[in-house]
Amino acid sequence: MSDDDQLAGVMRRNIRTLLDARAEFDRRRSREERVADAITNFAGRMSFVYLHALLFGAWIVWNLGMIPGLRPFDPFPFVMLAMIASVEAIFLSTFVLITQNRMMGQADRRADLDVQVNLLAEHEITQLIELCDAIARRLGVPAHERQGLDELKKDVRPEAVLSEIEQAARDHQEKKAD
Repeated sequence: MSDDDQLAGVMRRNIRTLLDARAEFDRRRSREERVADAITNFAGRMSFVYLHALLFGAWIVWNLGMIPGLRPFDPFPFVMLAMIASVEAIFLSTFVLITQNRMMGQADRRADLDVQVNLLAEHEITQLIELCDAIARRLGVPAHERQGLDELKKDVRPEAVLSEIEQAARDHQEKKAD
């Protein structure tokens, strides 16, 4: 098996694993989350806009008395239509928020996975640098050609990185305030 076939196999396995995890996450959604997702999905389509344009247009035409034989039931300024649209907006925004909250939780889990994979990769790279430096020393490669390796050999501590980011953000905010 060539390296390309093996790499492709690893990639295919990883893709399948991620898709399976996503499917499992979707299976575990509550009935309420499924309803909210379905409504949000429909409300985010042009068919939703067309349907509303048709319904609101028909409502307005009917209630302006433009259709012979149909008596207006919500004359201008269409108070009932405005109330219905407002209630619908309240519910739609709630469904969108429910869906966004669920998606944010899913994104947080993916971000956690990314951090774990990146930390593992960083640790493995650090080990490789140490190994390569040991080989270079054994082969007698001059020290000036290995400059900077001591810094790269240090494992990254996530809490130290987070602390540094927070301090840099505070410093940046203080400079902006001045």
